[in-house]
Amino acid sequence: MHNFNKSTTFVIVSYNSSAVIEKCIKSINTNIKIIIIENSNNQFTKDYLEKKFSNVKVFLSKKNLGYGVGNNLGLSKVKTKYAFILNPDAYLKKDTLEEIYKAVVSLKDDFSIIAPNLKINYGYFSKPVKNISKNILPVDYVIGFAMFLNLRDIKLKEVFDKNFFLFLEEIDLCRRIKKLNKKIYIVKKSKIFHNARKASGDSFNIELCRNWHWMWSLFYYNSKHFGVLAAYRATISKFFSSLIKLLIGLFFFKKKIYLLNKYRLLGLINSYLKKTSWLRPDDIKNFTN
Repeated sequence: MHNFNKSTTFVIVSYNSSAVIEKCIKSINTNIKIIIIENSNNQFTKDYLEKKFSNVKVFLSKKNLGYGVGNNLGLSKVKTKYAFILNPDAYLKKDTLEEIYKAVVSLKDDFSIIAPNLKINYGYFSKPVKNISKNILPVDYVIGFAMFLNLRDIKLKEVFDKNFFLFLEEIDLCRRIKKLNKKIYIVKKSKIFHNARKASGDSFNIELCRNWHWMWSLFYYNSKHFGVLAAYRATISKFFSSLIKLLIGLFFFKKKIYLLNKYRLLGLINSYLKKTSWLRPDDIKNFTN
């Protein structure tokens, strides 16, 4: 297990996550390297974390890179065989990594991604397959907040598609890996805690940004893997639903309903027009405060 720890580097992409990231770091063994990509360019956060935790190295990005590109940057700095991608609002249980280690030994390194026990939906890509064991379950995809990567098996120049800013980038990665006949597993005994949406705060501007990018990413993902017509079919009902809710919010003076659906529509329209996923929380701050 000691050698396994030395062969693993954690990669955490942070965006003003000081409220939760210390708990995340403290849940990781101190003899494991941790690389943090801080998307906010907060020099105080860098200095504070590096001084407090000897196993942490913080890199400040020049701009808000988003989840996928931020992780690509972090992974480019990893020198170990394995990388564990972790959200700053998640933290390990005492035996989380030990159970991953047991699975790695059992699988004899024949895997691309292993994830702790997360909620999954078999129906997204294909029918479920039989368990390798009672503890190790082959799956088509995993949720992106906790992913253990075998970098020597993945061998992708660009792990995450840089076009995604937020949402579905890990599903896209898993689909690309499965197309290469590589293997993805859930380890059921490896448990992890996730305080969803706590990493970047709960402000309404963040929520507007999330809604914009969810719609953008949904069309882009479907277009990339299934074609443009399939992407329209997957999103057209959401377009009209958001349009109706926008009008209801406007008519009844419900500002939050109006704005949420406005940004959902804008994200989808930008994706329809093949524009980049350009929106950032700071771009909408002045319009909602």
